[in-house]
Amino acid sequence: MQRRSLFTAALLAGSLALFGCQEPQDSAAAQASPAPAPQTWKMVTAWPKNYPGLGTAAERFAQRVEAMSGGRLKIKVYAAGELVPALEVFDAVSRGTAELGHGAAYYWKGKVPAAQFFTAVPFGLSTLEMNAWVTHGGGLALWQEAYAPYGVRPLLVGNSTMQMGGWFNKEINQLDDLKGLKIRMPGLGGEVLGRLGATPVNLPGGEVFTALQTGAIDASDWVSPYNDLAFGLHKAARYYYYPGWQEPQATIELLVNEQALAGLPEDLRAIVEEAAAAANQHMQSDYVYNNARALGELQAAGVQLRRFPDEVLVALREQSMALLGELAGQDELHGRIWQSMQDFQRQAAVMHALSEQQLYNWREAPAVNR
Repeated sequence: MQRRSLFTAALLAGSLALFGCQEPQDSAAAQASPAPAPQTWKMVTAWPKNYPGLGTAAERFAQRVEAMSGGRLKIKVYAAGELVPALEVFDAVSRGTAELGHGAAYYWKGKVPAAQFFTAVPFGLSTLEMNAWVTHGGGLALWQEAYAPYGVRPLLVGNSTMQMGGWFNKEINQLDDLKGLKIRMPGLGGEVLGRLGATPVNLPGGEVFTALQTGAIDASDWVSPYNDLAFGLHKAARYYYYPGWQEPQATIELLVNEQALAGLPEDLRAIVEEAAAAANQHMQSDYVYNNARALGELQAAGVQLRRFPDEVLVALREQSMALLGELAGQDELHGRIWQSMQDFQRQAAVMHALSEQQLYNWREAPAVNR
């Protein structure tokens, strides 16, 4: 019994000695393994450098990714025209010229007609509704399906909320006043105006002021008071129209090259996705706050606010619904997207009629509504 105890003690001592010899070697080997080199991605945008709201959001997203990854993934942001023109962002990401893009989906409608649905639909979903439809109502899967043939994955990365109707150098008192006007308006809204006799023009934001000032165009939408004030559009046009029938909200998208995304480790992929989700929420708050501030400044500067006449809004809505129906009938994917959006809009409208709509009506003018 005593010999067995001595043998066990000796065996244990030998094992400990062996472990003691191995531990420094294992630690040294671990320390000798080099950490993965930081990656640097390029992100091309459709916005001017550091442009309030849109351009600054792209920079903020890049900073957030670098901080969350501990510097393992860095993003170099290129403003419109620095690496590629504003309207070539999608192609740059698809080709792999840049791993990321930051823009608005309807800019690529010539290449991906279905993309028009994913920035804004005239008389369509609000900001809250669009976010809900994309994240919970099947919208993201449809969006990804539309972009998959091009090797691009879309993600929500912001929303500039409801737009204004645009800047005009002449008053719109009746439907016929739209005829013959050259109006900068991308996406489906521009096509609707074309059906009513206007000439739609697609220009990047950086060209809008000069085009208005020189008379190259007669009117233009851009975004809303926050960005319109930054561009000084009130110095190039007299009348500021509402409501923004053409863009009840305006989704900003992050375009990700699928091959580059697949090459990231799982944690970095998650960081890109979560940073985009955070940027989406931050931009919405940024616009709600700064639109209110900027509208006050525009009014103080003498801007003449005008509401589109009912006759015009009725015609715009009729033509919008006709166009969307035709677009849905042209392609099976278009049909599924439009049906899904309509189904959710009808469902959400019931709740919003009982909540936001009632609150806004009563809190601002209770005496009138009673």
